[in-house]
Amino acid sequence: MITDYIWLVPGFPLLGAFINGVFGRWLPRAVVAVVACATVAGSFVVSVAAYLALARLPAAQQSHVSTLYTWIASGSFRADVSALVDPLSVFMMLVVSGVGFLIHVYSAGYMGHDPRFSRYFAFLNLFMFSMLLLVLADSFLTVFVAWELVGLCSYLLIGFWYRKRSAALAAKKAFIVNRVGDVGFALGIMLIFVSLGTLDIREVIERIGELDGGTITVISLLIFAGAMG
Repeated sequence: MITDYIWLVPGFPLLGAFINGVFGRWLPRAVVAVVACATVAGSFVVSVAAYLALARLPAAQQSHVSTLYTWIASGSFRADVSALVDPLSVFMMLVVSGVGFLIHVYSAGYMGHDPRFSRYFAFLNLFMFSMLLLVLADSFLTVFVAWELVGLCSYLLIGFWYRKRSAALAAKKAFIVNRVGDVGFALGIMLIFVSLGTLDIREVIERIGELDGGTITVISLLIFAGAMG
């Protein structure tokens, strides 16, 4: 089944981030670059395989959920770490991993003389993991966690040359603006749960019509505030 290997998509960049983050200082730059680029290329290959697998299925069967483990189970509330594999998420995986691979290849040359070469690619691989987890998330809670990881990686990459005042200030600005947007995002997620009793994205989409227009508008604006941030 397609869901049997879908966790390799975010897993490859996470492995690259670990290798370059922990061992990168002792590895030749060429090895660091190969590890970083190859892990993202692996995500793209698996994404292509997922696309081809979905394309062979009838439209009614093109949605699968792969649960890695149960994260939170408290009373009637349950939050799993799950991946939603459907045409939209597969398309976004292709975009993120495909464009991300090109960025990695370009960065291998652009950052070639930087003394913190391995750290940069550890951050960039972590960014790829966060983005891929974001597009695969099947619940708003997982989306929020991935969203925060994306924000963290943005901060680390924008301020990578932190000795430059302009880079440090830009990173600070990005961090503060993102946190303002996150407040709206978090409130929107809370309102979804209070109103519908679930954070499962598919279930929310199916049941959102049960709510009155005012509540739907408030939820939409709060979620949009996170995107604007």
